[in-house]
Amino acid sequence: MPERKKTREVRRIIDKLKTGYGKTPEDASREELYQASAACIRDEIMELWVQANHKIEAEGRKILYYMSAEFLMGRAFVNNMVNLGILDKYRTAFDYFGLELSEIAAQEKDAGLGNGGLGRLAACFLDSLATLKLPAVGCGIRYEYGLFRQKIVDGEQVELEDNWLEDGCVWEIEHPDEAVEIHFGGEVEENWTAQGLQAVHKNYSTVLAVPYDMPVVGYASDMPVTLRLWSARAVKRFDMEYFNRGDYLHAMEEKELAEVISKVLYPEDNHEQGKQLRLKQFYFFTSATMQYMVRRHKELYGDLHTLPDYAVVQINDTHPTLAIPELMRILLDQEGFHWDEAYDIVSRMFHYTNHTIMNEALERWNEQMFKMLLPRIYSIVQALNEQYCRRLYQYYPGDMERISRMAIVAYGEIRMANLCVAVAEKVNGVSQLHGDILKKRLFADTYRIHPEKLLAITNGITHRRWLAVSNPGLTALLTETLGDGFLKDYTQFEKLMDHVDQEAFLEKFAAVKRQNKKRLAEYVYRTQGIVIHEDSLFDVQAKRLHEYKRQLMKCLHILCLYDEIKAHPDKNFQPVTIFFAAKASPGYIRAKNIIRLINAVADLVNNDVDTKDFLTVVFIENYGVSSAEFLIPAADISEQLSTAGLEASGTSNMKFMMNGAVTIGTMDGANVEISQRVGTENIFIFGADETEIERMKAYQTYLPGELYEKNQSVRRAVGHLIDGILPVASPHQFSDLYQSLLFGKFGTPDPYFVLYDLPDYIRIFEKALAKYTEKPLDWYQTAAINTAKSGYFSSDRTILEYNDQIWHLTPVE
Repeated sequence: MPERKKTREVRRIIDKLKTGYGKTPEDASREELYQASAACIRDEIMELWVQANHKIEAEGRKILYYMSAEFLMGRAFVNNMVNLGILDKYRTAFDYFGLELSEIAAQEKDAGLGNGGLGRLAACFLDSLATLKLPAVGCGIRYEYGLFRQKIVDGEQVELEDNWLEDGCVWEIEHPDEAVEIHFGGEVEENWTAQGLQAVHKNYSTVLAVPYDMPVVGYASDMPVTLRLWSARAVKRFDMEYFNRGDYLHAMEEKELAEVISKVLYPEDNHEQGKQLRLKQFYFFTSATMQYMVRRHKELYGDLHTLPDYAVVQINDTHPTLAIPELMRILLDQEGFHWDEAYDIVSRMFHYTNHTIMNEALERWNEQMFKMLLPRIYSIVQALNEQYCRRLYQYYPGDMERISRMAIVAYGEIRMANLCVAVAEKVNGVSQLHGDILKKRLFADTYRIHPEKLLAITNGITHRRWLAVSNPGLTALLTETLGDGFLKDYTQFEKLMDHVDQEAFLEKFAAVKRQNKKRLAEYVYRTQGIVIHEDSLFDVQAKRLHEYKRQLMKCLHILCLYDEIKAHPDKNFQPVTIFFAAKASPGYIRAKNIIRLINAVADLVNNDVDTKDFLTVVFIENYGVSSAEFLIPAADISEQLSTAGLEASGTSNMKFMMNGAVTIGTMDGANVEISQRVGTENIFIFGADETEIERMKAYQTYLPGELYEKNQSVRRAVGHLIDGILPVASPHQFSDLYQSLLFGKFGTPDPYFVLYDLPDYIRIFEKALAKYTEKPLDWYQTAAINTAKSGYFSSDRTILEYNDQIWHLTPVE
């Protein structure tokens, strides 16, 4: 070990290794060094957290309960050091041990608590809430195996368990003493008493919800917020009587049946058991959270009539909607409130963020299944529905079709979005375009009655995670240019506009991008064994795999580029590396087939002697927060190809923009606002806008077959799906994709308008490529302008808007 000064951090790590592992630094493994140093950091966080919670309670502060089925936190080790301002101290400490900080940080597993943008948004919000010192608790499920670990085998996605808790989680604290009971099944008995109608839930089965708390620190803030995750436990974890009889499986049965609730995020629901499990999951964590909220309020303030003065609940997408009838249940059945009293409290506490207009994601539960699993909640939902429909009849007398459309319960379904709209005080979209769509289309009938209920708050990302942690090179350049105030104050990004026309600055900006591309190339070679041309243009499409996000369009474009290069073997093309990163839901067959197509296209272009020097396709396996921290800073082009009107906001567009990537995208979601801020000359917009898409749907003017026949380049590319050129075992592998593009389904054309937008996409890509190739200084000026204008898309701004318009929390100093 080199002879260097033992800093405070070095001494603390050595002490933790001795007391926790009986090891010296020389004997300890990388994993043990990570655990010891993380425990040191956790100690600092715990001090702040305990003091913050004490101050919030002592001052009687109103608290936000932010409820989400996902919290895609990523690794906490480096992020916590950045936010606490101790990164350099620990880098020095590991230098003392002769180690790189990155070696130790790599030992941490990504927390398997989310899937994509929804979960990452929730994580960013917690960072910003803590930074802005707003009292909050994030509430979700402690998934033991997360979503899944993606493995690509012979070009196909294979789902493996993601055992992220295998070595424990150093950042969390279990609170078994605060466990609550969750009840499923049984029946409800109603009795009239002197106090009125009383409902008694009987013969139910019980699952325990055990909370685990994870403090989340903000940047340069001494007020961490809490992420409270619930884990399912059986009341009786082991049956000795069955064990002694030799019936070992039965002895463990109750434990296994109960604890499956918190095993996996989004269990496959294309069968009845999967649907029931999802419903159980969402009721499980909403019931646990509401019980916790009520118990805390009673202990601190006593009178539950004052609950809205001290608590506000934000429902992130429809998954936590059952918190509404669950709080009604607690107030009615356990606290003795009358219906009107309970409803008055509930209707002043809840707010709902809508994240999609797509029917498939607006949860609807089968009425009979719902009644069987949650009989008491079912009776409350029915009562809420009757009350709501009576109110609607006053506005729309006799219009039963409209009322049925707006109802919470209708046609054998219980509709979560309608329940939120019926009861919540505010309903918000997540971009200005999305907010308009909610008002004009999805919730238009509600907007006519209650225009004040609907609003739009554009999403944001935390620039601590997506700049300071993931892109230290650009962070250092911005600090050198602007000072470090931009990490706390997002408005300071604008000061960069004073430098974007300076050649010396742009050369430094370009050098940072080259270094990030080299870093990504090393990562891809280390993890997947793929060699990447570092001097190529890096073109990235990284997001959940869904047809509306149109990864299929990008595949067709690659086949067009392939044909172009093959047709001109003597021409010198600009090398392009195209990255895809995506997971497909296990039951989403067409999405998984698109992943198979991406890998088949990669095999084709990467191994053809005519194209491999100019065109490389890379599929990033098992995409998550940690791999995104390599991928996003290296991107030159950010692909945002969603069909206009279907992407509510997007947040990857903001992350790429902040890291100096230039967007190619439709006028959809937050792309609209990015375009407004950077100017049309600094973004590449293509395709039909939302109005044009709706017009084509209304008048049925989209004729993909005609477009196919008219455009030779498109016709060839689409033909490659079935002409045998792609290296796959079956010549019919992509016939379904071919049919969907040209003929749609049941006589309805492709609802994602891929062939309509593809020719314009090809045109705009050529324009972007020409600028990158022929005017590199102009390109980096455009990239730097994107970074300068990205401050608005900080989640700090988003949270301030939520607080101003909805929550009305007071910062805790």
